[in-house]
Amino acid sequence: MKRKLIAAIGVAGIMVGISACGSGGDGDSKAAEAKSLTVWLTVDAQKNWPGLVKAADDAVVAKHPGIKINHEYYGWPDKNAKLDAVLATDKAPDVVEMGNTEMLPYTLKGAFAEVDPSKFDNSGQWLDGLKASVTYDGKTYGVPYYAGGRVATWRKDVAASAGIKSTPKTYSELTSDLDKIQQKKGSTFSAWYQPSRDWYAGMSFVYDAGGSIAKEEGGKFKANLSSPESLKGLGEYKNVLDKYMKGDKTKDEADRPIVFGQGKSAMMFAAGWEGSTAALPENDKVGKLADKLQDFVMPGPSGKPLPVFLGGSDLAIPVKSKAQDTAAEWINAFTGEKGQQGLIAKQNLPNNKADLAPLKKDPKTAVPATAAESSWFVPMAPGWGQIEKAQVLQKMLQSIGTGKQSVQAAARDADAAIDKVINTK
Repeated sequence: MKRKLIAAIGVAGIMVGISACGSGGDGDSKAAEAKSLTVWLTVDAQKNWPGLVKAADDAVVAKHPGIKINHEYYGWPDKNAKLDAVLATDKAPDVVEMGNTEMLPYTLKGAFAEVDPSKFDNSGQWLDGLKASVTYDGKTYGVPYYAGGRVATWRKDVAASAGIKSTPKTYSELTSDLDKIQQKKGSTFSAWYQPSRDWYAGMSFVYDAGGSIAKEEGGKFKANLSSPESLKGLGEYKNVLDKYMKGDKTKDEADRPIVFGQGKSAMMFAAGWEGSTAALPENDKVGKLADKLQDFVMPGPSGKPLPVFLGGSDLAIPVKSKAQDTAAEWINAFTGEKGQQGLIAKQNLPNNKADLAPLKKDPKTAVPATAAESSWFVPMAPGWGQIEKAQVLQKMLQSIGTGKQSVQAAARDADAAIDKVINTK
């Protein structure tokens, strides 16, 4: 999960010499020899949990007095382009945050060093979707950082104004409630603010209907968006957009919390942290929005909870790092038991099942933890990074949402684009 999983994979052609640099802990056979450490994280850590970053720094400095730890923070759209450039030099960072769908293409190109899972807390309990993203050919090339599912978040005050007294438990209850809200609030109000290009939501409907992005057949992947099941899910996604989304249907979900905070929508299906972000003073145009929000497990048309994209972030050590052992120590300090509790407090899901279990029993965390039990993940195919880079799914969903193409035509074109690259390393 990254908070916004945008892969800008452009590693082909820039990885010359990487494989010759070795892997594992060869970068600094004695961790104490490392004089400095450079850590690349996304702005999520900088804005939302800087205290956890400092705690990891302090733990490493305490073990290695005098070491200098440098931090650089990047937005998701910019990070990979900068990483691609620096990996071609001898100035690679020692730790870099990657979205879990971004890991495979870089791993295939030999960009990241192999790590020993036994050196990291709760590695035997890593969540399946995150563990798969850092594993290739039986070896481990990264450490899960945190996970993020999706929940429905709506405004209790708006629901109450339409005569709704409780959160919906079924999809028919949900659409009935949204119909009432839409009628009450009028045609310029989004009963459900759902950016068309949000492929995490769109594909949740596909998987709920029994479809998928692609299927593996005989060791090869083939696009599957034109299957009857996938088309059914895409058709229902279009119904949602047509009936309840009154905003700009060319947008993605990047600024969804900000838009939601403006008070022109009643519900969103989003990462668990987005509600609290919408309620931050700088985003809250409603007034006391935090008191008006309520989360619930998103029901799906199938009669089961809508499967959520179990995204997340991983931390990897570039193979060119000269401080690989120390980098591993920093990662464990950051993602270990104390770090996970800090991330949970910031409304993230932990990277492991042991910490997830008690969250389902706590009323404050039961919704996202329960929602995460029904999940899907992207095809672990060699060419997946190229599909993300080309924004194939986003373009398809925008075409569907804006009416530029029929569901069938848009899915057919997306399948053709996927099949061209999905099996290409």
